[in-house]
Amino acid sequence: MEPVIAGVATASRSTEADLVELARRGDTAAFESLLRGRLDGLFRRAWSILGNEADARDATQEACLSAWRQLPRLRDPAAFDVWLARVLQNACRMQPRRRGRVREVAIAPDLDPAMPDGTGPAAVDEVDAISRAFERLDADARAILVLHHLQHRPLTDVAAALDIPVGTVKSRLHRARAALEAGLAGERR
Repeated sequence: MEPVIAGVATASRSTEADLVELARRGDTAAFESLLRGRLDGLFRRAWSILGNEADARDATQEACLSAWRQLPRLRDPAAFDVWLARVLQNACRMQPRRRGRVREVAIAPDLDPAMPDGTGPAAVDEVDAISRAFERLDADARAILVLHHLQHRPLTDVAAALDIPVGTVKSRLHRARAALEAGLAGERR
């Protein structure tokens, strides 16, 4: 039974690798097929980083256009997802520069573990304070917090997505948490 399952997984991977190879050669239908299942995830990640639907849509669209333009330079078709995540990260990093400012990041009340039901004035005040503190972080700090804490990705996946060593992820995550805590402490005063 196991060889059949392994064979199916290999077949689907080779099909995806074939799509990447076709897209690298300029096949727009293959590229659209690759993006079809990934767009929602790309958009959610961009929204988590940028905190604004319009900016997230712009960054996602810019990432898709950049991916299409840069696809011929992708050396390893098996690394398409990691490569696409980096392209999106760069688009998110550039979005505030295009707009000239960083927009407010709204964090949903159900994401705050300190508030069991996410209701009431204390919960709203806490969510607002977290949002303002998160807004003050740079795009790289927000991205690393989103990838690890909101998307629950292991450090190795975060490292691959950002194209940095795991040790660098650990130190940047530590600095991002400290900056968020300091910002939150300032908000609570």
